[in-house]
Amino acid sequence: MTRLTENGISTTRNTGEEKYERFSFRDRPYIFYQYDYRHTDGELFSCVKPSLKECREAREEWIKNKQSK
Repeated sequence: MTRLTENGISTTRNTGEEKYERFSFRDRPYIFYQYDYRHTDGELFSCVKPSLKECREAREEWIKNKQSK
């Protein structure tokens, strides 16, 4: 399995690259996704959401906001 972080720093280094991993909290039955995406300008987008689809939707919104600036 590819690690998402090394020493708390994202391993998503290549532009256009995305990485994610599923996790859950011990005391909760819910599954979450930690998601990292390295934009073509090198900026990192990172989020935690209940589904990979929601992560990608948040990424698309983030990209859209970047382009409108």
